Amino acid sequence: MKPLENVKVLDLTRVLAGPYASMMMADFGAEIIKIESPKTGDDSRAFGPFVGKESAYFMSLNRGKRSMTMNLKSPKAQELFKEMVKKVDVVLENYRPGTMEKFGLGYEEIKKINPNIIYTACSGFGHTGPYSKKPAYDVIVQGMGGIMSITGQENGEPTRVGASVGDLTAGLFAVIGTLTALYNREKTGVGQKVDVAMLDCQVAILENAISRYLVNGVAPGPIGNRHPSITPFEAFKAKDGYVIIAVGNDRLWKKFCDLIGRQELIEDARFITNAKRTENQKQLKGILDTVFPAKTVDEWLEAIDGAGIPCGPINTVDRVMKDPQVLARDMIVEVDHPVAGKFKMPGVPIKLSETPGEVESPAPLLGQHTEEILQEMLGLSKEEVAKLKEEGAL
Repeated sequence: MKPLENVKVLDLTRVLAGPYASMMMADFGAEIIKIESPKTGDDSRAFGPFVGKESAYFMSLNRGKRSMTMNLKSPKAQELFKEMVKKVDVVLENYRPGTMEKFGLGYEEIKKINPNIIYTACSGFGHTGPYSKKPAYDVIVQGMGGIMSITGQENGEPTRVGASVGDLTAGLFAVIGTLTALYNREKTGVGQKVDVAMLDCQVAILENAISRYLVNGVAPGPIGNRHPSITPFEAFKAKDGYVIIAVGNDRLWKKFCDLIGRQELIEDARFITNAKRTENQKQLKGILDTVFPAKTVDEWLEAIDGAGIPCGPINTVDRVMKDPQVLARDMIVEVDHPVAGKFKMPGVPIKLSETPGEVESPAPLLGQHTEEILQEMLGLSKEEVAKLKEEGAL
């Protein structure tokens, strides 16, 4: 058995944060019933690029799920949803706070129907506080949460992180919160609400930026690819690309100077300790910038890695897809979609020795499993499902 095999989830989420969370749970065996709006479905079904008529964006985030359509504005659909709530463990939604309450399906109502339910709500600003009802997107919370202010080149413009970390971190924390609540329920029998805000998650990952500000009272700014307190710890331009080195202590610094044939730097007063190297980072970078163009990336990596110094290339996405370590860890997998055909996507990053996760099935077509789910969970006949569709409930 997979570790989450007996966990049933009603997944009302769309686009990225919520679907990313439910996808991870699906990889470990949870039964994800993805509830989508009739006709249009998850907004991301309309996001490119497309493989035929299917969104590659949607397919990359919704593997392993079953899809049914439901119009939650319909009173009949609301009653169906309430009946389904009685038979599941988790309700997962990422509507703006207050939306589920308008449907009569907020946490306070849901827990009356199923007191053991784990109700996970993932939103821009959470269900409390002055910003609670404001809409949010990834770039907005990256800006408000501070990460854009410390990303980019020194003295450059604030820069959005290339991946949607505003959404993705919220998805990760939503999974952590849901699993924590499920574990607590195993011990106590009590369900609860899990309230995850994208903005909160951005603050939580600011790492040492907050610590630095609290210590010296200066708000950190962008410093490019270097580390604020370890030097040299950044990328350098080689003959045909960039090499990242991470000289994390004075012992490695001596080895590095020997490797590049610049032993005089070891005793140079400006660079003799990590603190001094960080203080004089610009002077040191100027020196190392003249060293690295002498060799190719591969030549440098072989030499530096051979000396036991942490290093790596800056890979483009096509090179990531071919990296032998990435492939050896099954981090690129292929599924067979009924419309799009063979389709590759990232694999499962958490490796469990006894109950491993697995990508078992592709993303569903819109409403592909509506009839099947309602027959299984509520015992409805084909005729009853057809009538509900005619009435606009599904």
